[in-house]
Amino acid sequence: MNEISERIRRIAADPDRLLADRAHQGAVRQVIRWLTEGKVRVAEPSAEGWRVNEWVKQAVLLYFRIQPMRRMVAGELMFYDKIPVQQPYLDPSPRTVPMAVVRHGAYVHPGAVLMPSYVNIGAYVDEAAMVDTWATVGSCAQIGKRVHLSGGVGIGGVLEPIQAAPVVIEDDVFVGSRSIIVEGVRVGKGAVIGANTVITASTPIIDVTGSEAREIRGYVPPYSVVIPGMRPRRFPAGEYHLPCALIIGRRSEKTDRKTSLNDVLRRYDVPV
Repeated sequence: MNEISERIRRIAADPDRLLADRAHQGAVRQVIRWLTEGKVRVAEPSAEGWRVNEWVKQAVLLYFRIQPMRRMVAGELMFYDKIPVQQPYLDPSPRTVPMAVVRHGAYVHPGAVLMPSYVNIGAYVDEAAMVDTWATVGSCAQIGKRVHLSGGVGIGGVLEPIQAAPVVIEDDVFVGSRSIIVEGVRVGKGAVIGANTVITASTPIIDVTGSEAREIRGYVPPYSVVIPGMRPRRFPAGEYHLPCALIIGRRSEKTDRKTSLNDVLRRYDVPV
């Protein structure tokens, strides 16, 4: 793996020689196979938080260069693209309801459940995760164990710039319907995101549980209960309300995660 990672870095520095060198192409395809099998990840937890493996992202971008456009047929449906749709590749395979699509180069744990949804290249969906109806997991996004992405949730993707962090949803997070989480935001373990919450890298996340508001951006602390909010801002044309996210409480760290989730949804009247 070290040898291939170094080769990928060299190719990325001079990508024009890729099409003429079969060994280079083979190295790129090997990384995509490892992604599909979950043997490498675009980002992974480390002692300092989360580390981005830039060479893996470089391999994904190089893969687009060597893949030809081709027709793909599924029954009466026809598509035209470079990246094939993934066929069942694990034994056992994850539960995949008809119209769920996983792009080649993404990993989905056999214990995960995919309702009609979409998982893009480079993404990682871990054990016992639920990707509910019409939810999307963007390129390189990292979805932890026992995460529930409710209907219509949009988890953003990222390929460039190479050093940019993907969206990370850590273990035991619940994301309510139609919520959007993008631009490398990290949601800490056990957090609950209420329905229709939009969190970008610049969205103010305001903790209102104490005597004074505390504002953070780009990170939802573990076990936070978050709902959409608005706050006033004055412009030359008058005062208007801009969106923010409010931390209104904390979820219990009980062993029984399902009981803990039900309790917090009732206690804080969180829309899901």
